[in-house]
Amino acid sequence: MPELPEMENYRRLLHERLAGQRITSVSVEREKTINLPVASFVARLQGNSFVATGRRGKHLLFHLQSGDVLLLHLMLGGFLYWGTEADKLDRTAQVTLSMGNHRLYFHGLRLGYLHLLTREEAEERLADLGPEPLDPLFTSDQFSRLLQKKRGVLKSALVDQHLLAGIGNCYADEICHRAEILPLRRIPSLSPEEAGKLFHSMQTVLREALQHGGYMEVPLFHEDHLTGGYNDRCLVYDRGNEPCPRCGHPITQDEWSSRKVFYCPSCQR
Repeated sequence: MPELPEMENYRRLLHERLAGQRITSVSVEREKTINLPVASFVARLQGNSFVATGRRGKHLLFHLQSGDVLLLHLMLGGFLYWGTEADKLDRTAQVTLSMGNHRLYFHGLRLGYLHLLTREEAEERLADLGPEPLDPLFTSDQFSRLLQKKRGVLKSALVDQHLLAGIGNCYADEICHRAEILPLRRIPSLSPEEAGKLFHSMQTVLREALQHGGYMEVPLFHEDHLTGGYNDRCLVYDRGNEPCPRCGHPITQDEWSSRKVFYCPSCQR
């Protein structure tokens, strides 16, 4: 599932391409992907223009000239593609927005959604999300205080969107590995020093992942050489039985609460 770095990478790249663009046509192949009858969805979008592209946690927000907001959550398997009819992917798009010759294709939204909301509805939908991990005003002390509210396992706290917005399975494991702490540690056992180490690890991992375009497998557009660049930089996630890049011990693949967990039992404590 795309996480903060993937969605922020999309936001930056799409803002450059969409700002000021007028939607000339709308195609909906799967009505369950949207929140309105198709005719109403099309009528409110066609002729509208993009003003800005935002992000909150794992959501993208397409702000429109009308004041409405398109709220996107890709969930598992969703991805975007920006291109023309000539270079489109050989896959069905659940929704397609056309801007003249260019189109924004929404793929893989069997679990995800693209909802057209008023600004107030969008704010209400996102109101219970936790703080952004990379917000310049979010401090190590605030992070420690949030952790102290939890009594369970560290990984469950890191992926809890009400606690922090944007971290999922992959980056939770990468953050814990960078901090040399087991993702299945009980939170009350963490020392203040370890909480501080987790905070700085979180900042480092997320910024590095964003710098390299996250781990998406499909480029956003033709000749996009940024998106997905973090795929080969993950140190533990999806690397079960491979040697730990820090100590050489085989990486363990485990499962906790129906989630995959990857860690090094030798150098993570």
